[in-house]
Amino acid sequence: MTTSSEKAKELISLYNRTRPFEEILKSLSEDSKIEIPVIPDVPGKNSWSAEAAAKRQDFLESRTHKSLASLSGKSPMPDPETYKGNIESFIGMTQVPTGIVGPVYIRGTAAYGDFYVPMATTEGALIASYNRGAKACRLSGGITSVCLTETVQRAPLFRFHRLAEVGAFMYWILDKLDIFKSITLGKSRFAKLIDLRLNMEGNQVVIIFEYTTGDAAGQNMVTICTEAICTYIIEHTPIQPTHWFIESNYSGDKKATAVSFSSVRGKKVTAEAVIKKQYVKEVLSSDVPGIVQYWQSSSVAAVQSGSIGIQGHFANGLTAIFLACGQDVACVAEAYVGITRMEKNEDGDLYVAVTLPSLMVGTVGGGTGLTTQHECLDLLECTGPGTARKFAEICGATVLAGELSIAAALASGQFSKAHRIFGRK
Repeated sequence: MTTSSEKAKELISLYNRTRPFEEILKSLSEDSKIEIPVIPDVPGKNSWSAEAAAKRQDFLESRTHKSLASLSGKSPMPDPETYKGNIESFIGMTQVPTGIVGPVYIRGTAAYGDFYVPMATTEGALIASYNRGAKACRLSGGITSVCLTETVQRAPLFRFHRLAEVGAFMYWILDKLDIFKSITLGKSRFAKLIDLRLNMEGNQVVIIFEYTTGDAAGQNMVTICTEAICTYIIEHTPIQPTHWFIESNYSGDKKATAVSFSSVRGKKVTAEAVIKKQYVKEVLSSDVPGIVQYWQSSSVAAVQSGSIGIQGHFANGLTAIFLACGQDVACVAEAYVGITRMEKNEDGDLYVAVTLPSLMVGTVGGGTGLTTQHECLDLLECTGPGTARKFAEICGATVLAGELSIAAALASGQFSKAHRIFGRK
């Protein structure tokens, strides 16, 4: 999961437009100690009564000053015309219950402070587990979460009669990047073509176009831009392909692939936390050596299974956040690929880190503007321009809380008990 020096410089430039990079590094360092404020807990977390639900809604609205009118059912359902661009042959709504995880305390480059994270799921025990992990992290000083870099790919394929034609075509393509960048600017206000790569196989070649897409997840955006570039190629190339396709199936769109794991697709986020052994015992009802031993053993088993990456249940948290916040849920197929690491540090505390190299998220476009989804994003203050990296860092931190909790449950033998309590009618 490497990043080129040019991409790294571009990312630092992006950070400097929000606040100085040196200030970001200082705020993330261990020497930058801050006192985490004591705040009231969300009321009635483990009560299913209507009264408890109303109290939680009132609590969140008073704490965040955000409206939950649509989420709580107080607002009427929008006109079906609202859903044009999101669905065809509309007949109604599939309702997925939404819970709240938090506060999740995050120290990131874009996300900083306490966040109440909405998660939509039908799996009992999930919200309780993430809340447990979030509590242990907050008591231990919070979670550092950083969006490292971002690109979205589209990978058209061009097929020729023989290998020599492919070589000539590639030679012609290589000095056209500036032209392709101009075409992109003419097709989108937000997409920016930053690089292209070539992958040749026999008499065909895949061109991997890499874009940034602002605050949108960007799959549709890069498709439109790539089509315009391909049209230019076909009109001007001296070597005409026998066939070409807008997507070769190389980009990893909605698939778990080694390519997206080893590079970047969407946003690459890494997060870490040091959980004090006191809270491993008091909150997680486990111990550091037991969790470390479980994670070591389960990592070996994951390798034996052929897993792309090693993690516990990224898909659980990401699916629930994606549903609540209007993301393309099918992108969990690629976003769940990643790495979790758990180690005992020199103080006997538990070091936990997660890395997600393929986090396809956005805060504009798609389903983010629908009523309940917009409310959930607004709860996180992740609506509108300039918030996608913040949302990605929140996703990374929340995933870490879930990894911590499930590892503790499995290490201490609580896993089945938790599902008996919360996962059955």
